[in-house]
Amino acid sequence: MDMWTKFAKTGYEDQDWPQLLNHELNVVPIVKGLDPLNISLVENDPFHDTCDDVNTTSGVVRGQVVQVLDKDVDQFLGIPYAVPPLGNLRFAKPQPIQKPYPDIIDATKPKNWCIQPINIPGLNASEDCLVLNIWSPSSASNELKPVMFWIHGGALVLGSIFQDIYDGSVLATRDLVIVSTNYRLGQFGYLYGDREDAPGNVGFYDQLLALKWVKENIHQFGGDSDQITIFGESAGSWSVSAHILSPLSKGLYKRAIMQSGAHLYNKDNDVVSKAEALSRAKQIAKQLNCSETEDWLQCLRKVDANELSKYSRNPTYPVLGTEFLPISAQKAFETKKFNSDIDLMAGINRDEGSMFINGFIKDINNMTLQDFTTGVKGLDAVYHGIDTQKVSDYYLKNVNTSKPLYLRFAFSDLVGDLALKCPTYSFAKQFAIAVKDMHRVYFYELFY
Repeated sequence: MDMWTKFAKTGYEDQDWPQLLNHELNVVPIVKGLDPLNISLVENDPFHDTCDDVNTTSGVVRGQVVQVLDKDVDQFLGIPYAVPPLGNLRFAKPQPIQKPYPDIIDATKPKNWCIQPINIPGLNASEDCLVLNIWSPSSASNELKPVMFWIHGGALVLGSIFQDIYDGSVLATRDLVIVSTNYRLGQFGYLYGDREDAPGNVGFYDQLLALKWVKENIHQFGGDSDQITIFGESAGSWSVSAHILSPLSKGLYKRAIMQSGAHLYNKDNDVVSKAEALSRAKQIAKQLNCSETEDWLQCLRKVDANELSKYSRNPTYPVLGTEFLPISAQKAFETKKFNSDIDLMAGINRDEGSMFINGFIKDINNMTLQDFTTGVKGLDAVYHGIDTQKVSDYYLKNVNTSKPLYLRFAFSDLVGDLALKCPTYSFAKQFAIAVKDMHRVYFYELFY
């Protein structure tokens, strides 16, 4: 946490941490243990004091004070940053709030998750979900503080800023203003209709509008709009890489942190063409009895949200060749058409592949060599063009293939390298090569 917050504040210049330069392989290992049992987090007091009301372009916002690590933090939950994307706004770019809410916005309680294909008892999910959270140090200081803007993960199909693990109050105790944003997921965020009112990638447009809202309003919460760091994990990290590539995001942030994910894996097959995206959308329309109508897209807008969510792919792939993402990462770096005027920190974890094994191996506790081979072939169906024999030989070198545990470790390494480690490192490396030491670039691997 120290390295992320220091980077957000200063760009992190440390003699012990060499930058990822265009001619050197500099990956800093992080092995220091954590002791979460000795950390006292948010005090669970239902009678928190409200903090001062804050004027924003959305309206007057009322939050509350929470005590974290013996410090007071102003917490604002569920501030709307866009018009609810309902009815004809389903699949469309988010619309900014033109007229402030007349009543005080209650930001003391969590709001809706965005619609997603999971069934969690008590989960409040809705298309009316375009809100953000803010945590800022309770302080009378007039000095504006650096801002960290969080994008959650979940394969672009799952997740919410109201998950407990995304509570930003602890980070705010480091004298920073923390923001997290909901964005549309699955078909609601990425269905492509080849029309202005269904341009695809609207989940990214949600993030973009939230970032613009922060740029315009964060000074009211004590944040410095010229010191914004965007950061995210997994699909959130992929989103950060997309904002680095998108011409629409230029100038909205100063630094970026990518945690385990980037657009560059699978030989650019982590995106779909407009033709493929349109074909997939029309196939969904057919399955939902909308294909025979003159306006199949309007028909899809009337489908029950929970029913439509069942057709969300996991993972969901963004659309390439669009206004937001005009060219691939490879081409962007080759032609220098990306947002190069930022500092970048990127990193990975040791056992990235462990969470994906069950998707390819039925019984990981009794894994056999045949299971490994079958799993590699399954990976080839996703990561096209794998030389299955060479890959197997490489990852099974010096592995006792009669031991299920060792086979599992080997397959975990393979999946982690393919899905997260290699693309994240490759993106950071190509960024470093392209900026030619003009900006700071760091890379780490967490071994704990």
